[in-house]
Amino acid sequence: MRRSLIATFVLVTMTTPVLAATPGVQPVPVAPAGRLVDTSHPNRYVGTGTPASCTSAAVVAAVRAGGVIRFRCGSAPVTIVMRQTAKVLNTRTRVVLDGQGKVTLSGGGVRRILYMNTCDKTLVWTTSHCQNQATPQLVVQNLTFTRGNSTGQHQEGGGGGAIFVRGGRVKVVASRFINNRCDATGPDLGGAALRVLSQYRNLPVYVTRSTFTGGVCSNGGALSSIGVSWIVSNSRFTNNRAIGRGANPASPGTPGGGSGGAIYLDGNRFGLRVAGTLIEDNRANEGGGAIFFVSNDRTGTLAIDRSTLRRNVSGRFQNAPGIYFLGDRFVRSLAIIR
Repeated sequence: MRRSLIATFVLVTMTTPVLAATPGVQPVPVAPAGRLVDTSHPNRYVGTGTPASCTSAAVVAAVRAGGVIRFRCGSAPVTIVMRQTAKVLNTRTRVVLDGQGKVTLSGGGVRRILYMNTCDKTLVWTTSHCQNQATPQLVVQNLTFTRGNSTGQHQEGGGGGAIFVRGGRVKVVASRFINNRCDATGPDLGGAALRVLSQYRNLPVYVTRSTFTGGVCSNGGALSSIGVSWIVSNSRFTNNRAIGRGANPASPGTPGGGSGGAIYLDGNRFGLRVAGTLIEDNRANEGGGAIFFVSNDRTGTLAIDRSTLRRNVSGRFQNAPGIYFLGDRFVRSLAIIR
């Protein structure tokens, strides 16, 4: 059954706990492009050494200024409730946000936390080919993102409850995404944690040593994209939900959505590699309780390597346990899928 549109960094010490050992989940080597960035010589800081100095305004200003950013909020963990979405200017070469395992950015349940869009003229349109430019390069690492909510934010199709990215490059390392949301219905919007479009030269988004829990959206309770490739390594996805109804295209009388409990990917030439990763207890009202993967031109490859997918509920359709796949190749290596 089908209800879709036919489908150079330096390693440094991590401060975020690694994925606990799980049967069928073996940590895998990560390419240099997917590793942590060296932030030992930051361009700027958020905060002056106290929790009170680490404000939403300080985060917004630092992201706008760009460069390598660290936090000085005291020795204890701190949560910064964002009063405004932090936006990346397209004139910046890169923005690296490093929370060093102590910083949580919260959307307070009412707003998206972080936004980058090379095709948004309000952030300066720097090229005539905004959908395919090398910069900005956004890196988030050693951070927690919680209670981001992009409901009602429909620019570029919506989605991206915690983070929305179009263009340039983005990667996520050693970070946590907890209880983020985006619109509850819609045939193709998604990504309660992260929505990504149009990466430079179709290079992949790296997600490494990160966790995604409690995300809720029409599609893609954690990750979502159109025509974008991903390499997800040594990560964990649990209790995320795709709550839309009617799939894509939307069935008559329905608002659409409900696919990809954890991951929702659509478009043409793209791929997904999931390695050393646990995906469990996610749910989709329609298809793909764990992963919904539809390559419209049937060129896409889904590869699951040394990973475990289990107890992922597909409400109406799947063609492997917790998975709905339409593409060129579905490759499994030392994987447990049940």
